[in-house]
Formats: sequence, structure tokens, C-alpha cells
Amino acid sequence: MIIRESAFPRAALIGNPSDGYHGKTIAFVFNNYSADVTLYETPELELLPAHRDSSVFKNIDALSEEVRLHGYYGGIRLLKAAINRFNRYCREQGTTLPDRNFTIRYGSNIPNRLGLAGSSAIITAAMRALFKFYELEISPARLANLVLATERDELSIPAGLQDRVAQACNTPVFMDFNKEYMDQHGFGIYRAITIPEDLKLYVAYRTDLAEGSEILHSRLRDDYESGVPAVLNAMKEWAELTEKLLDAMDSGNLSVIPGLINRNFDLRLEVCRTSISAMNRKMVEVARSTGASAKFTGSGGAIIGTYEDEKMYDRLCRVCKEHGIEVIKPEIVTGGSAE
Repeated sequence: MIIRESAFPRAALIGNPSDGYHGKTIAFVFNNYSADVTLYETPELELLPAHRDSSVFKNIDALSEEVRLHGYYGGIRLLKAAINRFNRYCREQGTTLPDRNFTIRYGSNIPNRLGLAGSSAIITAAMRALFKFYELEISPARLANLVLATERDELSIPAGLQDRVAQACNTPVFMDFNKEYMDQHGFGIYRAITIPEDLKLYVAYRTDLAEGSEILHSRLRDDYESGVPAVLNAMKEWAELTEKLLDAMDSGNLSVIPGLINRNFDLRLEVCRTSISAMNRKMVEVARSTGASAKFTGSGGAIIGTYEDEKMYDRLCRVCKEHGIEVIKPEIVTGGSAE
């Protein structure tokens, strides 16, 4: 039996970066790109490398270009961490796995290190394949927790639940990370929602920039835990923006959404200015210069926003291209479950 599983990049529509701070967010995944995992039974357990795991290069410049685009780590470490965490989870649940081995490999065309949750997509797809291989089940909420634990505890990657929840649910989700509820249940309040078809969304990302999110998350966490008033107030406002955008979609009052999206980024700039690179700020400014709204999809490197009509979209694509920015219309994944 050959098992094939996929997971998709995530775009935070509103509320980020408050998901790790008991805030509220709305996010979705889109299938313009994907991370794919193939798993099949074999005599020994083997992890097959993908392109980004290569240790052979044409020359020294090729090595430097690979590092610029993908950093120093490939995807094999993600698979190892996922398998190890899966095994630990099963033991904690009292589940004895049968004595079966497998070969697993992955592939991903998700633009890397650009705030689109490409790493967690690989882990999510791997986890789905492992659960299917061993004929086990897990709810989307607990799958998201397991993926987060893999990144945070196994790989020491600072992260929050938002990306993993959207990828686990495979449908647009409103997330409320209420502390009391999370302390009691171990996960947040997740509700599948519908994004109106007439809400014209775009996603854009730099083709010449790859940055990790560790610095942003570390500094924000320090300020939050230190009780910096501006940060605490920002967390509250991001939650309010999320509620307002959800109400706007439910009521059909879509005209207020661009302003909410813009405010999300402006507020981020107020409290995280030193953690946002000039190139990332420039990307938002370029998009807004065409009349579109813009905010980060995640921690930087990619943005999301709205446009009014095809004329504005064409202008957005043209102007962004001049600055090395690719623009797409996200094909939003629906039909999954938040339960």
C-alpha cells in the first residue's frame, strides 16, 4: 500500500501574531502550492532526501544560493522529528505500534521561509501519513497540537497554533485561544467559517528574500511575558480586529475589511518595528501604493490583502513584479473540519 498525503500553505487573514498569546485569528490554507509525503512499507525504516537536502552542488556560489533560499536545514530533520514525536505520542496514549517499517519521502513547492508555514505543512502531511499507515485516528485539534509539539519541543522552533490548526482542519477557521478554555481542554475554540467568494484576496511573496521567524517570535514573547503595556494592548486589539472582520464577512459588509487588514499590519509595526526588516515593510508599502490592502500572512516574507477589481489586481501584479514580488490569487481549501 502506498500512502500519499498533502498539506498546504497557510495565510493568516487577520489577528496574527496573537495566536500564541491567547488571542483570536482567522486563517485558511490554499492549494496553489503543497507539501506532499509518500509512505510505503519496506523491510527497514528509511527517510529519502529531497532537493533541499542535497549535499552536492555545482560550485560554491550554488551552495550559497541554496542557503539563501532554504537556510541551513532541509526537510529530513522535519521528517525525523515528526516520526519521533509520533512514536512518543503513541506510547503516551498507551498504543503499541505493530512491528512494521516504512520508507518515507517528501516534496514541497511551497515558497520556503516566507511566512507561509511550509515547514509545518511537511510535518502535517507526514503525521497524516503515519496515522494512516498505522490505522490510527486523531482529531484536527489534537493533530495541530502534535505538529506544534514537533516543531517547538523537538526542533526548538518558536511557533504558535494558528498555522497548524488551519493546516489540520483544511478549511478556513476562526480560532479563539481563550486561556481558560485551553487550560481545560488543551486546545482552543475552533470554528469552520466561510470566506465570501466576492471578497477579492491576493497573496504575494518576495522571490529574493528568505527569512526565519525566530527573531520576531522571541522578541515578542519576551515583551509579552514582561508585561509591556503596548504589547498587551496590541494583543487585545488584534483579537478585536478578528471579531470585526468575522462580523463583516457574516453580515456582508465587506467594505470595512481592507481597513481592518491594514490596521493589523500597522499595529504590528508599532510594537514589532525593530523585528521587521526594511524589505518586508517595503513589500507592504508597494502593495498599498496600488490601492490594495496588505498585511503579513505570517511572520514576514509574504503578504495578504484585498483588491477592488481586476484593474487594481493587474496594477498590483505589475508594480509588485518590478520589485521582485510574485502575486497570486489563493485557491482557498474548503470542506475540512474544525472538530
